[in-house]
Amino acid sequence: MNIIAWIVLGLIAGAIAKAIYPGTQGGGILATLVLGVVGAFIGGTLFTLLTTGTFALASPVFSIGGIVVAIIGAIVAIFLWGLITRRAA
Repeated sequence: MNIIAWIVLGLIAGAIAKAIYPGTQGGGILATLVLGVVGAFIGGTLFTLLTTGTFALASPVFSIGGIVVAIIGAIVAIFLWGLITRRAA
């Protein structure tokens, strides 16, 4: 169930992050949604690590705080992906 929750939250976060992030991003909506899932996973894990002091791959919380952390993680993932693809091109 944790994986499904990460995917759902990541899809939502990726869509919101694409709308918030300035400029154009390559890869289309599918790549952005995948980056949203990755960002939600990384952001949620880091948030759990910072708040509890333990490294746990816990399920994201479907709350305003959980969504905000997932969106921030997705924005960071989109930014890093943009840096990687600009250097490769």
